[in-house]
Amino acid sequence: MMLALADSRLPVGGHVHSGGVEQAIADGFVRSVGDLAAFLHRRLTTTGLVSASIAAAVADGALDVPTAQIETDARTPSSAVRKASLAQGRGMVRLARRMWPGADWSGHRPATHLPVISGSVGRVSALSGFHTALVLVYTTVSGSATAGQRLLALDPADVALMIVDLGAECEAVAAQAATGLADLSDPILDVFAERHETRPMPLFMS
Repeated sequence: MMLALADSRLPVGGHVHSGGVEQAIADGFVRSVGDLAAFLHRRLTTTGLVSASIAAAVADGALDVPTAQIETDARTPSSAVRKASLAQGRGMVRLARRMWPGADWSGHRPATHLPVISGSVGRVSALSGFHTALVLVYTTVSGSATAGQRLLALDPADVALMIVDLGAECEAVAAQAATGLADLSDPILDVFAERHETRPMPLFMS
């Protein structure tokens, strides 16, 4: 199940979100593979950790869905990031209803954040909080890395190696996420998200 959930072909709409990479490139913050790796590390250890901690708490039963929605809103200062999370959450709910039709997904209506539904999917599929967090942080990294590869016309092999190099950090972040709710943000990532929302004709939704 972890392999299926971490597959980039999972139809949850993640391929249309760059996680701030598009704006970071437009603003000259990311210009190379090295810059992209630094950006991903920064995102992974801040907003990625927060999202993963919520998913882990839901998967482990430490947070119920309504409370998790509130906690996610409280930890997401950027309205643009909240919109992106809800958009991807809709895709995950749609898939979850198909995969587990007998489960109760009513708590995710009319809208749900991606970390919250990810946690519920982890719980239904009997994944631990750590493994649920690990899937989320990996897809956070791989999705943004792919966006950077496409936007900068990077060598796919270089990007693949970069993701491998971030593997240990992904595991460390997932392990930290499984210990309790994280509470931090990165103002620069929030600025990128807000600027992207007003960007004329963006290639990605976020």
